[in-house]
Amino acid sequence: MKTLLCCAILALPLPLLAAENTILLQSTTSTQNSGLYEFLLPKLEKDTGLNVHVVAVGTGQALKNAQNCDGDVVLVHAKPAEEAFVANGYGVQRFDVMYNDFVLIGPKDDPAKVRDAKDAASALRAIAKAGAAFASRGDDSGTYKKEIALWKAAGLIPAESGESWYRETGSGMGATLNIAAGMGAYALTDRATWISFGNKAGLDILFQGDPDLFNQYGVIAVNPKHCPSVNAQGAAIFIDWILSPTGQAAIAAYRLKGQQLFFPNANPDG
Repeated sequence: MKTLLCCAILALPLPLLAAENTILLQSTTSTQNSGLYEFLLPKLEKDTGLNVHVVAVGTGQALKNAQNCDGDVVLVHAKPAEEAFVANGYGVQRFDVMYNDFVLIGPKDDPAKVRDAKDAASALRAIAKAGAAFASRGDDSGTYKKEIALWKAAGLIPAESGESWYRETGSGMGATLNIAAGMGAYALTDRATWISFGNKAGLDILFQGDPDLFNQYGVIAVNPKHCPSVNAQGAAIFIDWILSPTGQAAIAAYRLKGQQLFFPNANPDG
């Protein structure tokens, strides 16, 4: 198992100095809100002695916070933005960690006939053609980045064309789903958030399974050359553990309402 920063073998647990036993993890909200960290982090602390403080925000904000040296590690889900983060010198190296998928949810009576769509682009075109309400996060999150990419694949950019049926909430995923439930709107969400979401009201998953809805999560240590105060040792220990067979098995073991939310697919070589 390779360390991220010095390419030596790390035997876990590794003794840490008092100042090094805590890291700040900038993370997307889906991992936090799904309960994954409540399940994983006690196991990590038991194995390594590392305490992890989580800041859960949208992917774009998480990367921005880390760029501003407010964090030691990021775990997010927008691969192009993650690769740019590394290419610009803010992160050391990016690693795949796990995946799940996005789903299109909406009112069960499905006025836009999204259930009949052959792919995600067709589903979005059907919503636009019907003028059916669509609730968008309208932020810089990984989910919003995916949504915009899907609209572009459909040949539409409602965020720029001012469509009345397209509502940007400027909120997180849970709040956006609450708004969708209140107005009977369609929305794109990651599956983990949907499973953990309580206020489903008259909403249901209407479209899923398109390869374009694949949702990959990545982990990156903040670059100590950019942020000299970063806890590089703690970051390496966190990444080594979560990419290890032990960490990957823990991800696979997490269930909510009888369903597996995340599927490990670590690539220790990046």
